[in-house]
Amino acid sequence: MRKILLFLLCATAVISTQAQELNCTVSIDAEQTGQPNLQIFKTLEIQLREFVNNTKWTDKEYKNQERIDCNMSLVVSQYDGDTFTATLQIQSSRPAFNSTYNTPVYNYFDKQVSFNYKEYEPLNFNMTTFGSNLVSVIAFHVYTIIGLDADTYVLNGGAPYFETAKQITNTAASSAFSGWKTTDGNQSRYRFNDALVSAVYKEFHDVMYEYHRDGIDIMASDQKMAKQKIADAINKLKGINDRRPNSYIVRTFFDAKSDEIQAIFSGGPQVDITKLLENLNRLAPTKRSNWSEIKF
Repeated sequence: MRKILLFLLCATAVISTQAQELNCTVSIDAEQTGQPNLQIFKTLEIQLREFVNNTKWTDKEYKNQERIDCNMSLVVSQYDGDTFTATLQIQSSRPAFNSTYNTPVYNYFDKQVSFNYKEYEPLNFNMTTFGSNLVSVIAFHVYTIIGLDADTYVLNGGAPYFETAKQITNTAASSAFSGWKTTDGNQSRYRFNDALVSAVYKEFHDVMYEYHRDGIDIMASDQKMAKQKIADAINKLKGINDRRPNSYIVRTFFDAKSDEIQAIFSGGPQVDITKLLENLNRLAPTKRSNWSEIKF
């Protein structure tokens, strides 16, 4: 009996070290509908949280401490029967090596979120068929989160996940919902994914890797070297800007990183950031308030 009990305890310990990919906080704000306390919003919030965190999105095994921290905030502006209009704010981060600090990786504001949903309707994801626009939108961002996280650890590590997001985009493009097609504007899911898989923006993936692995991850051991590597990485984005000025993918990078960059270069050992500041003001002019606060 003791041997059986020991086996069960060991088996439980092994299982507990394996987890799904995401550790995601999901919230729904329905204040704008004028009916924020309806049970359907609470039900949907629970279902979305379970869908995101309990679905097995990849064939990789993640330990609990390896799960990607992220947040999804769905703000519903209109609700009529089973029809919803909303926006979705997505953020993700990952830990810096030898530190308690989490560095932001993904910060995306999706304005093109509309869907149909009936309370307790199952949220099932099928890669090859389009069923629910809500499920497709969430799955798209999940694979983008996983891909960007992988990019920060291995050069071009996110490529297969961006391709999966592209497949979701292609499948959903046949629907009447916005955000999936070339005609849906320059700040759509289609445009962002198209940039992630295009060779035109290849420097973006170099920057994601070098900024994090060569910079953030050595900050605890060599702050001056880390700052120089981060500056060098950011400067590489100029190549994209020269070919595609004001590109959406560069904007999303700075939406995630502007506060962090300001903090990094406003203290600690000094490095030459003359070129960096020049490029920052060209690459992200909407973040000038951040760049003006950098002290050196």
